[in-house]
Formats: sequence, C-alpha cells, structure tokens
Amino acid sequence: MVGIILTAIGTFLDEVASSFGKWEITHKKENIYTFGFLNTFWLLIVFIIISLIKDSFLFNIDSIPILGLLIVLEFAQAYSTLHAIEEADRSTLGFIMISTIPLLLVVDKILGYEIDIFNIFGISIIVLGLLILLFNHGINKKGIGYVVFSSINAVATLSIYKYCITNYNSVEAQQIITSIFLLLFLFFMSIWKFKQNPFDSLFKKELLVQSISNGLGGVIISFAYLFAPASIITSGKRASSILWSIISGNRYFHEKHIIVKIISFVFIIIGLTFLVL
Repeated sequence: MVGIILTAIGTFLDEVASSFGKWEITHKKENIYTFGFLNTFWLLIVFIIISLIKDSFLFNIDSIPILGLLIVLEFAQAYSTLHAIEEADRSTLGFIMISTIPLLLVVDKILGYEIDIFNIFGISIIVLGLLILLFNHGINKKGIGYVVFSSINAVATLSIYKYCITNYNSVEAQQIITSIFLLLFLFFMSIWKFKQNPFDSLFKKELLVQSISNGLGGVIISFAYLFAPASIITSGKRASSILWSIISGNRYFHEKHIIVKIISFVFIIIGLTFLVL
C-alpha cells in the first residue's frame, strides 16, 4: 500500500512536469533535450542531497556490467520518451504505456515472483480496455512508434533497476550514477541538434516548476520500487498516469474521444485491481 501511495503522488508530479513540458516544446520555448536535461538535473540534485543527509551512497563494483547495460538502455528510453512527449497525445502516451505491465509480470515470474489466475484475468481486462480504444478511434496514432518502443524498453530498464537496487546498490547510488550519464547524453544532444546549451535554461522561472516537479516525482517513484515488485508499482504508476493524462489532455490540449477514454480507463482500473490482488 505504501508503494502504491508513493507511486500515485510521484506520477501526479510527473504528469504536471510532462504536460507543462509538452506545452513549452509545442510553443518552441524549449527543445526536447533541454526539457529532459532540466528534469534529470533536478532529479540528480535531490538524490545527492538525500545521499549526503542519510550517508546512503552504497555502490557495489560488481554491478558495473549490468549497470553499463542499463545506462545504454536509458539513453534509448530517454530519446524515445522525449519524442513521444513531443509528438503523441498525453492520453495516448498513458494508455499505450500500460502494455509494459504484462511484460513486467513475465519478467517478475522469471525473477521468482508468483503470478496467479488473478494476474492473468487482470491482463485480459486491460487488453480489452485497450482494444475498446483502438476500435473506437480513441487513440491518436501520431508518435505511437515512440510510445510503443518506450513501453517495451521500459520492461528492460525497470527490471534491471529493480535487480540492481535489490542485489547491489542503494537507490541513491543507482540514480545518481545513471542521472550523471543521462545528463551528459542530453547535454550533447541539445548542443548537437539544436545548438542550445541546456544550462542557459536552468534557472528560468517559467521552467523551474516543470523541472523541479519532475525531479521530485522521479525521486518518490524511485523509492516506491523498494516496497513491491516492479510489476505492481508500474501498475499503480500506469493507472495514475492514465487518469492524470486524460485530465490534462482534455483540459489543456483539447484531445477528443473523452468518453471512450474514460470507459477504457474503467476497464484498465479493474484489470489493474486484479493484478494487485
């Protein structure tokens, strides 16, 4: 229960940041890599502060091979997710990313977590909810390739992250190291693609709410994975994300098919309930 509560709070903060960032990108006030850089920067700062206060930077050198793989996958995840935020509807991003959950359940099974009949029934209801959207044109397919890749790649990144914090490193050490490499990647992408130095936007008042909100949301969700299997936390994250994205998509981006999306959301919530049972 603690993990789900933390996830709901963290996801709300993340949606605030993503919606604000999409608006900024759409109106050419920042590029997608600067957006990602600012969010990652404040996430890193918060984790550094936590690790200093708690003296909790615990790093096992044996984790280097798998951590290296994770960092490469995180580069791909950052690239695809940022382009998905830019191109796809907020609700499309939320709904399609739900497909991560069944795949994570398979990985959790391999890692030793039990999957019962409730989980299978829950997956079936989730798939039904997504089919309702697809057959009633409730999903705008623009940018959907990036969304699908992000949802599949997230299975690998989340599973490796969970494995690392369970067997090798503290949450703080894991996130600090990964964030440093991500910052370097996003910095050079911004310079290369847009000739823009992300540090120039670091303290712009109109961007601080977005980046700090994302940073805090990321910290909260990172710790949530300590309280439950990755599939359960991701279920809560995706469900919360869909709810917030429906609200923001309709309210701020004037997305259509709101009734179909709400019906599909109800099915997905029922399915997620069976996954958590």
